[in-house]
Amino acid sequence: MSPRLTAEFWVTAYLARLRLAGIPAFVVAHGDDTAGAVLVKLNTLDGQARAFQRSFDLATGARAWVVLAEGEERAVDAALARQRGFDPDLWVIEVEDRAARHLLDEDGLA
Repeated sequence: MSPRLTAEFWVTAYLARLRLAGIPAFVVAHGDDTAGAVLVKLNTLDGQARAFQRSFDLATGARAWVVLAEGEERAVDAALARQRGFDPDLWVIEVEDRAARHLLDEDGLA
């Protein structure tokens, strides 16, 4: 079993990777530094957005990012607020990119 990265370490590395790619991003909600789950909101700056959460496949052990909510930005924000209501330890990262780049599909981010 490999050691698990802390949420804060993962978020810091993700923000650095986005910055290197020239993609603006910021922390909307700072969750628990050690064990907080992370949600990523992709804002395409046209009134639309998508929120991603990390999913774990129990059968294969694989992790992947899946869409939690998508559509009008207000509706996505409401879905994220509901999730924060259930889990105050949750991190929310907002990525702003007109080309819809989020880098979550790159190696090392699952």
